[in-house]
Amino acid sequence: MEVGFQMAIKRFSIGNIVLFQGEALEVLGRLGNQSVGAVITDPPYASSGVSAITKAQAPSQKYQGIHVKNKHPEFNGENRDQRSFHFWSSLWASECYRIAREGAPICVFSDWRQLPTTTDYLQSGGFTFNGIVPWDKTESCRPARGKFRCQAEYIAWGFKGRCQSDKHPVYLSGAIRERVNPKEKLHMTAKPVAVMAHLIQVVPSGETVLDPFMGSGSTGVAAIHAGLPFIGIEATVEYFAVAKKRLSSAYKAHHKGQ
Repeated sequence: MEVGFQMAIKRFSIGNIVLFQGEALEVLGRLGNQSVGAVITDPPYASSGVSAITKAQAPSQKYQGIHVKNKHPEFNGENRDQRSFHFWSSLWASECYRIAREGAPICVFSDWRQLPTTTDYLQSGGFTFNGIVPWDKTESCRPARGKFRCQAEYIAWGFKGRCQSDKHPVYLSGAIRERVNPKEKLHMTAKPVAVMAHLIQVVPSGETVLDPFMGSGSTGVAAIHAGLPFIGIEATVEYFAVAKKRLSSAYKAHHKGQ
């Protein structure tokens, strides 16, 4: 079922999966207080480039080589300068804090450049910052002559208030090692479902997972496999269509197998 949410926002649902096509801040503002049990997301990093010229480049110029055969659609949010990125991120993090229940975990991806800002805006949004999970993308990453290869990205994590471990007594690894398979990517910065599945383990049973920057829907696929409700938001029309198709198929396959 697909219905118009308002002129700028579309809504699609299947079972306990709800997807919104629209700007994150606008959609988040319409979600109810304390209505989700976790936030797991991969927002735009806005970190590539050290000059105004490179900062203004399209994402495809930053993340896709000129010889890449399967080009992915562009996406917004990569061209903010450092101060506007921090301010914007604090706004959406504050909205997520309002929407999250007490004790809800939050996991947010970052690269090395924006990691200090990411840990700052999580806290300015209201969340308690608890640590960093490094994601080792393995030696399949492109080598860098004369220096270390950029082989890792990072997940800053914490909670709204305190961790309620008595409700979800799990013991999780503090690092992830998983390569990116280009054949599986449906977004130029997509994260492997296996990585998202590792993070999903921090979510208590039955709680709704919110991803304000859904992209191609990897977080949603992991939530479906874990049997958790999911709310995804995506501004780019092309990626919303990809996620809608992907999550519909994943939901039907998961429930068919039960």
